[in-house]
Amino acid sequence: MTKPATCSTQSAGVLALPVRKRGLEVIHDPLLNKGSGFPDSERAALGLRGLVPPRTVGIEDQVGQAMENVRRQQSDLDRYLYLENLHDCNETLYYRVLLSHLNELTPIIYTPVVGQACSQFGHIYQRARGMYFSSADARHFEEMVGNWPEDAIEAVVVTDGSRILGLGDLGANGMGIPIGKLSLYVLGAGLHPRNTLPVLLDMGTNNQALREDPFYLGQRIPRLTGDAYDKVVEAFMRAVHARWPDALIQFEDFSNDQAFRLLERYRHRMLCFNDDIQGTGAVTLAGILSALRVTGQTLTEQRVVFLGAGAAARGIADTIVAGMRAESGIGLEAARRQIWTLDSQGLVTLDRLDNLSEHKRPFAQDSAPLADLIEVIRTVRPTVLIGVSGQPGSFTEEAVREMHRHCARPILFPLSNPTSKAECTAEQAYTWTDGAALFASGSPFPPITRAGHLLVPGQCNNMYIFPGVGQGVVACQASQVTDTMFYVAARTLAGLVGEDSLAVGRLYPDLTQIREISAKIAVAVCELAFAEGLAGIARPDDLDAFIRARMFQPSYVPYESA
Repeated sequence: MTKPATCSTQSAGVLALPVRKRGLEVIHDPLLNKGSGFPDSERAALGLRGLVPPRTVGIEDQVGQAMENVRRQQSDLDRYLYLENLHDCNETLYYRVLLSHLNELTPIIYTPVVGQACSQFGHIYQRARGMYFSSADARHFEEMVGNWPEDAIEAVVVTDGSRILGLGDLGANGMGIPIGKLSLYVLGAGLHPRNTLPVLLDMGTNNQALREDPFYLGQRIPRLTGDAYDKVVEAFMRAVHARWPDALIQFEDFSNDQAFRLLERYRHRMLCFNDDIQGTGAVTLAGILSALRVTGQTLTEQRVVFLGAGAAARGIADTIVAGMRAESGIGLEAARRQIWTLDSQGLVTLDRLDNLSEHKRPFAQDSAPLADLIEVIRTVRPTVLIGVSGQPGSFTEEAVREMHRHCARPILFPLSNPTSKAECTAEQAYTWTDGAALFASGSPFPPITRAGHLLVPGQCNNMYIFPGVGQGVVACQASQVTDTMFYVAARTLAGLVGEDSLAVGRLYPDLTQIREISAKIAVAVCELAFAEGLAGIARPDDLDAFIRARMFQPSYVPYESA
């Protein structure tokens, strides 16, 4: 039996009143604290007189002060630390600052700067945020989830730190990723910060330098594998699901050998998805669909080459295949034959089948061995080239020019993060194709003016997809997250790119519209869930209004004493 659609005051962005804390307890609660923004009536009611400066400062002036401090920092890491300190002190102001300066600050709180923060996490650690589930404590997980004070958790982002961006195994230092990802959920789709939980699953690390680092905060043991690893994950999933049965669990930055297995193991048992596989696939497909509006071609006409054959490549390839099939009705195997993947051994082919990882096998080509990217480009003549290799500079001038010889408007997506890992830069792509490339990267590159014409590189940013999908599935209390939801999200996103954006090469909407984008994706995901019988609530009469009413707004609301 479906439940009626409801919207709690928390989910709608209004904290439950009255406030039962007083004095310093209010100031030390980042979800209640207003800093200098408490009006006289609240200072009297909540015992705050003398505990904050005399003058009441409005939130817009507080934003201005915060940005003055952000901009006076000496490095991006310093800016990250300042913003995280604000996050820990005053969450409403933190999100208001981010929303007011979205393009400037999202690269600071997430890619690329979060990679640098994770690399140094033990050295810059200030305050606990989220939960750490250590393999040594696995027998206590059911008890440990009770230590978290919030009962209405809607989204959990969990990593085991085994593949942080393009930086590899960072162990417990990977906690910066769930923290940052959930900030984007709140920022992008309005999940209430109180209803989110970052998690680090500490399985040890094979990074010897970290194990020898005196400031490393995780277990100093080799990373668990096999049954021992699986038992810890199972204990974690059961404990979280028992405490918060309706919560979405998002797997983030797991190594390839674990990412696919865990997704397949849990996707039909619990509400979960892997953003590196499914979210990356959807946002990349959206960019390709936008590029095809420029070239006037169909998805089924494309020949796609991947440099890199890990989780991201498989997720993108699967989503492209789903798009081809939806567009033209082409068969599964025929669609897969439009896609070529290269790993460290060269082209993935059928004659290597016995030695291939399971996730690579569906895209093994019936082809002679081809050793490198240049050979593949000359043989395949791709229209789309996607880099998910983590190998900086691997889209060489020779490779890009060779592709352009056979393709008037090459679609070039060097997606490896952070910026230092990108397969090529935007300037290189435009220079080597005489401005013809349709370009998107994983981390942002600045606009370029070439021959008097402005070119705006797209950022293939998962933030365009996962917040809206997450808001949609938790809003309608979906029983599972399906691949079709991600295809619908990709199609919705591509449809929001205006002709003026396409004219300057921008393949994605302006990120400042992220709340509108996320709302539309959430509605599309909900509509699919209702149509396919996956929703756990009755369909609201006005689904768009229902979604928007759930979205946390970073504004100060009136408090009163209990």
